[in-house]
Amino acid sequence: MIFDRFSGRSVLPGTTALALGCAAAVLATAAAPATAATTARAAEAGAVSGTWSAASHSSPAKPERSSGTGSIVSATLVVDLDAKEVAARLEKAGIEAAQVRYGVRAHRIVYRTRGADGRPTTASQLVVIPKNGKRDLQTVSWLHGTTVYRGDVASVNDASTDRAAALLFASTGRAVSAPDYLGLGVGPGTHPYGDPRTTVTASVDALRAARAFARQDRRSLGRHVLVSGFSQGGPATMMVGRALQEGVDPYFRLGALAPVAGPFDLSAFEAAAADDKVVRSSLYLAYFATAWNRLYGLYDTPGQAFRAPYDKMVESLFDGDHKASEIAAALPATSKDLFTPEFLDKVRHPTGKLRQRMNALDTTCDWHPDVPVHLYHATGDKDVAFENARYCQRQLTANGAVNRLTDVGDLDHNGTVRAALPLVVRQFDAIRR
Repeated sequence: MIFDRFSGRSVLPGTTALALGCAAAVLATAAAPATAATTARAAEAGAVSGTWSAASHSSPAKPERSSGTGSIVSATLVVDLDAKEVAARLEKAGIEAAQVRYGVRAHRIVYRTRGADGRPTTASQLVVIPKNGKRDLQTVSWLHGTTVYRGDVASVNDASTDRAAALLFASTGRAVSAPDYLGLGVGPGTHPYGDPRTTVTASVDALRAARAFARQDRRSLGRHVLVSGFSQGGPATMMVGRALQEGVDPYFRLGALAPVAGPFDLSAFEAAAADDKVVRSSLYLAYFATAWNRLYGLYDTPGQAFRAPYDKMVESLFDGDHKASEIAAALPATSKDLFTPEFLDKVRHPTGKLRQRMNALDTTCDWHPDVPVHLYHATGDKDVAFENARYCQRQLTANGAVNRLTDVGDLDHNGTVRAALPLVVRQFDAIRR
């Protein structure tokens, strides 16, 4: 089965998994109001229970033949813009708007998927459709970077860079699926950060739900998916792309890969964070530690990983309801002041299952895509070093894959994605399927 490589029971050549450690996109993104996620979840709860509020712009999705994964639970209109309004949004976000051609309509879609435990659950995404009158649309999957606060994702936060990215792609005439992943947006529970299985399933099920939603408007989504993502979404791009190429879905296929500023060498990144050689190292490493403890059991008690008094509070901070600014204010600035020496040594020199899982996360580029891969990064990025892109490129080249790496300049991490997005659009424009 395609997801066997994600079980952690064995590591196979070319194993793919989710790379971590890139909360920078959240730290520099304008935060949603404190009640945004709560309000959105309440609106969706009303939608699911059958209470459809005009104030929330919710409307019941047409019943699907199957209640399985990828079927729609609810659809809520969140954006309806003409082309000039889209351009204004992009300019406000610091993204070049010259490529905007159409207005767009965007909906927050709640859909069925499966959790890290394999049980049925729901997740949310932003689906954006161009107002261009065409029935057949190219399909883009946009995969966001690490997000600690559930209200900062594209389906909820109107000011997020990820929403701006989705609007840009749709304004060029494409349908866009921008999944929130599990436990973010209006999805229940906590985000299983670093679980590769649900990164793929939530993203592929999002595509299925987007296709079902478009059909309700007599629109058709192209089967060759143009996959792109930023920061954490870079390795996720490679992971989802491989799953599509290997036939995870009977309809969708891989059409293009365009990862931006991804941390493809996770082991090196986390070791650097343990040594405080990464900006905001304590926040990055704390998110990694708490999430992986929930998933895999890295420690028996918080005191084994965190120094007092932080051992009493860290896990509750990463519950999805705290903004990155709140977490950063509550934690020390350095890993050495937050973590125990023993835990930092464990991160620097992992053994056993931790080593096995981290090895898997270092190989998201270690395969042969059937489509060219265009990597985008910036030499000025101090959060995710440019060497990560070279690392990915070396793996692709060793597998005989056609690839290209573009340095977008002396920019910081968040500046990288703003500069790269118009270049990704040009890349996608060259694809005619």
